[in-house]
Amino acid sequence: MNKFRKNTRKGNPEVSTASLPDIIFILLFFFMVVTVLRQNDVKVNFKLPEASQLDKLDKEDKITIYIGKSKFSNSDKPVIQINDAFAEVSDIYPFLKMTSGGLPNKLNTVLKVDSEVTMGIISDVKTEIRKADQLRISYATMTKNL
Repeated sequence: MNKFRKNTRKGNPEVSTASLPDIIFILLFFFMVVTVLRQNDVKVNFKLPEASQLDKLDKEDKITIYIGKSKFSNSDKPVIQINDAFAEVSDIYPFLKMTSGGLPNKLNTVLKVDSEVTMGIISDVKTEIRKADQLRISYATMTKNL
């Protein structure tokens, strides 16, 4: 008769893990959508000049160089920023050579220059860019309201 005897011991039922992969993928999707990729911290004040005809550039292989007054100094002397660091004119050539891997015209160099900056520092920067064999130079501007 012991053969047909019911087990009277009842415990708590096990936790179902069938929906666990669904929850993990929902969380993964949520964080992929919400996360913002890191961008450069601009440490230079600049007001872009206005232009009437503009072209939009592709985002691939682009280096942005900022030229303007420093946000951290009261000096009116313009400073140069590449990525997240201040740089001198002489630092541009090695940076571009390292970034491009020595290949000519690989990068599109975008200059975001304050409208109050004199042309002297801009021509020095352009000379260093040309020395690095990066001949695609663009200026960032704002649209002019006609």
